[in-house]
Amino acid sequence: MTAQDTHAGHSASGPAEPGTGRRRYRPGSLEIFGLILLTAILLRGPLARALDEPILQSWSTVFIAVCVQATPFLVLGVVVSGAIAAFVPSSVFTRLLPSSPALAVPAAGACGALLPGCECGSVPIANRLMARGVRPSAALAFLLSAPAINPIVLVATAVAFSAEPSMVWARLIAGLLTAVIVGWIWERIGRPEWMRPRRRDDVVEVTGTGPRWRLFTGTMLGDFTQAAGFLVLGAAAAATFKTVVPAHIMESIGGSIWLSILLMAALAFLLALCSEADAFVAASFSTIPFVGKLVFLTVGPAVDVKLAAMQAGVFGRKFAVRFSPLTLAVAIVVGTVVGLAFWGLG
Repeated sequence: MTAQDTHAGHSASGPAEPGTGRRRYRPGSLEIFGLILLTAILLRGPLARALDEPILQSWSTVFIAVCVQATPFLVLGVVVSGAIAAFVPSSVFTRLLPSSPALAVPAAGACGALLPGCECGSVPIANRLMARGVRPSAALAFLLSAPAINPIVLVATAVAFSAEPSMVWARLIAGLLTAVIVGWIWERIGRPEWMRPRRRDDVVEVTGTGPRWRLFTGTMLGDFTQAAGFLVLGAAAAATFKTVVPAHIMESIGGSIWLSILLMAALAFLLALCSEADAFVAASFSTIPFVGKLVFLTVGPAVDVKLAAMQAGVFGRKFAVRFSPLTLAVAIVVGTVVGLAFWGLG
């Protein structure tokens, strides 16, 4: 049995119970999904009667529309992300990036537009880049730009905002500026002692056709399972806002640019949506102005509760408590400024 197989077995069965040597069973996402599906089948009668209510019909319409529109882009995104993790050597970046920090940061940010991937996958990729000699500021710029401005995300944004095509350019500019500005700031203020010491397995390349394909399928399935769950939560939250929150409250929030910015920034941080799907959720908030929606699309790929936890686990808590607030502040400011500029032009 390989080390990977052993690790997979441990993760599936959970940690050992003290004093017994046996491992506690922890259901995976497939088991949970099966349980939900079985419950829905058993309660199909009451559920069908409940869905006859107008408010639930409106809720289900919005929920299904968001999920159906976003799922193809989510699938494509995790496939490309898995392919990058498995088949693109991290040494490619060290050869492409300039040696000067002032130039390496924007160059790394621009590379994010060429390599699609979700924010979940960008954290370990950035870790591998640092392990292979890329400056932390440049690696972090790539971490922020890749999920925000890659082609899949921009195409999904164009589909979601077909009535507002300028949102695509606004998102591209705001996402790239956020990545570059945070990278430059981190180049000035970042300290090596804030980063967790690098482990030996961080610098090991995957070799051989078998391991690469296992890494590809494992990364793809893992990213999809995680991202799909957050998509469902985001679609449910958007549907709830559309149906439960009174229209006059959403209109009053939408009537204030600053309230809409604060609301959408908070939602982006808490909902933790995958960047391939967040545009469809943002577009569903019809009463929120252009600026608020752009802040949502700028903050979400850069920082949220999920990313803060992942960064703490990979880079260390000292890093996360400094990097996450910095990224949040820069993303809100940049999204607001760019949004006001495009809104004024429109």
